[in-house]
Amino acid sequence: MATTSTEQLIRDIALLEEIKTSSKLIKLGFGELQNLNQSNNFYFLPFQILSQGFERLMKCHICLGYYNKYGNYPNLKYIKDLGHDLESLKKVILVDFFEDNHNVLSNDKQFLQKNTELEELLYILSEFGKMARYHNFDVITGNSKPSINAKELWVKFENKLLFSNPKSINKITDWDLRDELYGEHARHIIILFEKFVSALSRQFIWGHLGNKGKQYSSDISDFNIIFEKEFGIKDYRKNTTRYTQTPLKVHTRTLKDAIERKINPNFKSKKIHKNEYKGDWPFYVDEVIVECREKRWCIVTIDNKDYALNGNAKGRYKLENPCDAGMAILGKSFGEFITIAMNL
Repeated sequence: MATTSTEQLIRDIALLEEIKTSSKLIKLGFGELQNLNQSNNFYFLPFQILSQGFERLMKCHICLGYYNKYGNYPNLKYIKDLGHDLESLKKVILVDFFEDNHNVLSNDKQFLQKNTELEELLYILSEFGKMARYHNFDVITGNSKPSINAKELWVKFENKLLFSNPKSINKITDWDLRDELYGEHARHIIILFEKFVSALSRQFIWGHLGNKGKQYSSDISDFNIIFEKEFGIKDYRKNTTRYTQTPLKVHTRTLKDAIERKINPNFKSKKIHKNEYKGDWPFYVDEVIVECREKRWCIVTIDNKDYALNGNAKGRYKLENPCDAGMAILGKSFGEFITIAMNL
């Protein structure tokens, strides 16, 4: 039965809503991953959000690819038969609805096909989305075939990241740097997921999902134009309620602060520019000032605001550290700047 123009418009609008929803869910899920730290290990929330976001995006991709091939959207049975397994959905896309006639797209396809870390993470999220979100009820009810423990598998993945990097292991016993581990793990995982989503969404903008795909490309634009140097940079926490409702503890510098920095012999400071720094620059701005007070309290000044570099300063001045305040890239260490300040 032919679809009327009104019915087609309604279906197009519904698909647009799904694409927007998937994009919002994915960004929110990334933000919740970045929110994880020593005091917040609520993995359930990012699992729930990301499993939904990825499934919806891939099914939107399939709907557009199907329309481009056959001139109409798939029926309900086709979508239901796809199931909820993210790896299976990815395989359908790669076999039936993915073009790689360009170096960038060919690299995208190689990543989607061969990256084992992505495959492992998608498996955990798939199982969570299917049944593993009820794992505790399986345990409570004595289910003889319980679902997987998604959190346990995820932590095992993070532990592999931890023990593959000696510098990371040393942070376990360093109070000032322990939270950086959560940031490092989140950044590694988000880079994988950003590559995954950008590989899918580039099919929209490059026209391989037809004219409709091009029309919808702006609604997934947060991902379809990011490339290698931009992965792992964005702070997605700003999309989350936990982050926006937590008041930031920063100090805007005054004239008195400037005078004290200049004349107090117990306050030592140094301006550092990105171009002069030999390591992996962690801040969003190109220039900062590090300061050590009384040989114990280390702060960093960014855009005329003070942030705590070490735990001593955080406790003494009630300041946020640069990562928590969104002034440094989550997952990049600022431990070297503590050393620089202490050596002053």
